[in-house]
Amino acid sequence: MIVRGHETLLVQGITGKQGTFWADKMREYGTKVIGGVNPKKAGQVHLDLPVWGSAVDAAGDTGVDCSVLFIPPLGVKAAALDAIEAGIPKVVIMTEHVPVQDVMYVMAAAREAGTRIIGPNTAGLVTPGECFVGFMPAFNQRIFQVGNVGVISRSGSLGTLVCLNLVQAGLGISAFVGIGGDPVIGTTTRDALQSLDEDDRTDAIAMVGEIGGKMEEAAAEYAAGMSKPIAAFIAGAASPPGKKMGHAGAIVMGASGSYEGKKAALEAGGISVTPTPSFVPGILKERLGACA
Repeated sequence: MIVRGHETLLVQGITGKQGTFWADKMREYGTKVIGGVNPKKAGQVHLDLPVWGSAVDAAGDTGVDCSVLFIPPLGVKAAALDAIEAGIPKVVIMTEHVPVQDVMYVMAAAREAGTRIIGPNTAGLVTPGECFVGFMPAFNQRIFQVGNVGVISRSGSLGTLVCLNLVQAGLGISAFVGIGGDPVIGTTTRDALQSLDEDDRTDAIAMVGEIGGKMEEAAAEYAAGMSKPIAAFIAGAASPPGKKMGHAGAIVMGASGSYEGKKAALEAGGISVTPTPSFVPGILKERLGACA
């Protein structure tokens, strides 16, 4: 699910306020935005780019490697299914508050078609120096510099903070993968971890997790067989059990998904768990030095 500079991007919802703003920012950064989709404005030109009536129409006219959805919650199902039908291999869903039943339907269709879904409720993907998809501030050099640390985050804001801390410490980012904070998402922490493990440009990994669910525990099982150093920060250490905190996925039921449970699982998998994000760079520097 790492996005590369040579990949073409279709923006579904390009004529809306957010779609317009971020399509322009992505293209300015170097992302190969080929156009957008709005069924009501098919055939028009927006931002000097073509607007198609559907992703299927766009894919029929030109190759599409990735699609990003700036679509209202109730329109996500139809737009995502359109992208899947078009055969687009990566679909990034920015939208939050998508009905869970719609998400589950989309995920089933994506699995059947072999489409990779990132999100919903994701901040997007960044490959510094090449391209970005979504609304992470890739263009801010205080936050994103080219380097060898891959970053995985359920939270866009905490992911941004970790990237800032890494750059301030003299490290750089190989790839950022925002998986999203909803309880049902297309790309899990484990999926992202495997992708960065297989990436030749990534030598170390920073992971930002949250209480709730079991994604970090599943990632820890995979991490146990890795050689790349990993440091993790888990948000929600002080949250009371049984309460939903912020993200829809951040809810703890009994011992399942608790901070203590996640910390223990991650440490058992060889992952260093830090008390705050600011400790992540120092641990990775130390562990990278030990690997040299």
